[in-house]
Amino acid sequence: MTTVVPTDAAPALLGSLAADRATGALTTASGVFYLCAGQVVHVESALSPALGDLLTRSGAVAPDGWWDAVERAGARHRVGRHLVDSGRLTTGALELCHLGALFDAAYFALAHDDRPARFRPGVAHWLGAVRPVSVETVLCESRRRRALLHRIWPDPAVDTAPLVRAPGADPADLPPRRGRTLALVDGASTAAQIASALACRTFHTLVELRRLAADGLVTPAPPPPAAAALPGPGAPGAAWDEPDTALLRRLLDALEAL
Repeated sequence: MTTVVPTDAAPALLGSLAADRATGALTTASGVFYLCAGQVVHVESALSPALGDLLTRSGAVAPDGWWDAVERAGARHRVGRHLVDSGRLTTGALELCHLGALFDAAYFALAHDDRPARFRPGVAHWLGAVRPVSVETVLCESRRRRALLHRIWPDPAVDTAPLVRAPGADPADLPPRRGRTLALVDGASTAAQIASALACRTFHTLVELRRLAADGLVTPAPPPPAAAALPGPGAPGAAWDEPDTALLRRLLDALEAL
């Protein structure tokens, strides 16, 4: 049975699900939490790079190796285990990258409250459990990140909107990581797209972008005309897809890239 609650109650609902040792998927306005026996095993959001993007773009796993694992083990919810057992990735490397992707996605999945949350019991993610995390840890980390980013620059639009570079802003004048981030600000890319291109965790990219905003070097792009304002699949501000649809879109994107 699906439970529907206001999204602003999602943290409280996560706490209740943890107390009940529930297993299933909680869908919020901007992401999906997957729980097993009351612990968070995975989080996805269209506003942060997927684990597969981070692994393949960083060179940790070859793209064909990633998609082979999805094809062979996805239906059994053991993609992570297959990556390790096949020798494509060590357990430590998988856990480190997975935790980074989980916390990044959780930050966005808890950031918006414009659509009701839904809990679907028994739903499992095709990745499988890698390193379960307590709900309290996830909520505390999301609050910590939000407070830190607010101290750097208080406008959260930088996190989700396409960004434009200030005239004369030169990446060569900045520290290396910040310069690489600024070099990818092109008026169309969002923080998540920049992070994916850098094969970098979203939070690290958000820190650099908020610092750039505080220095007046980047600003959110002006909104498009009303006639062109309808977002496409995966666009910033678009409602989060159901997990199966999101997976199909990522598969399509990968096939088109190949």
